[in-house]
Parts: sequence; C-alpha cells; structure tokens
Amino acid sequence: MNLNQITIPSLDVEKATSFYKTLGLKLIVNALPRYVRFECPDGDSTFSIHKVNSLPKENGITIYFEDKNLDELVSNLKQKGITFISAPEYKTWLWREAHLSDPDGNHIILYHAGKNRKNPPWRIN
Repeated sequence: MNLNQITIPSLDVEKATSFYKTLGLKLIVNALPRYVRFECPDGDSTFSIHKVNSLPKENGITIYFEDKNLDELVSNLKQKGITFISAPEYKTWLWREAHLSDPDGNHIILYHAGKNRKNPPWRIN
C-alpha cells in the first residue's frame, strides 16, 4: 500500500490555495471554490483541500511536510510573509521541526528527520 493523498477541510479554499502555493505545492486540479489538489514538490503524494461549512472541533488536523533544507525553507517562507508558531528545533524523537498554522487553523509541521523518519533507534522489527 502507498499513501496517495491527504484531503483537508477549508472554509475558504481560495485563501488556503494561496497559502499552500506559497509553501511550494504545485496546483494540479483547480475546481475553485469547492476543491483543489496539489502535487508535493518531492515524492508522489498529493494534497487536496475541499470546501466545508464548518471545521472539525477539538484537535483538528496536523499535516507534516518534510524538507531536507528545513532552515532554508523556513527562512524563505518567513520572507514571503508566513508566520511560524515555533522556529526549527530538535525534538527528543530525533526530528527537527518548525510549527505553523494554515488560514483555517490546521496545524502544520515542517520537519526533517532523515533516516529517523521511519527508522529511529527504537523502531521495532
């Protein structure tokens, strides 16, 4: 099995589209104002956004995007006006992460984990 795509809800798909294009995703399906789909810059997965009338309550959604040049990516996004909740920092689970939110409040983690993404020292066989 392989992960094909993730779809998230949005109150304003046009605003969300602009945000995710700024992050570097490539728009491949444009059915505004109800739906869009992106290709990720690396790998084969896709990411889509669909229009909703209300957002999920409680913890909502967390989206992880990995980039080998995390610090450079964060610096470039800050120059484009993206606001971060936290700057890149090393976590105890051996990932380097920066946190932000999209226009609908979805939690986004930009990170780099390298081999520890799927093979941390505590991985079970």
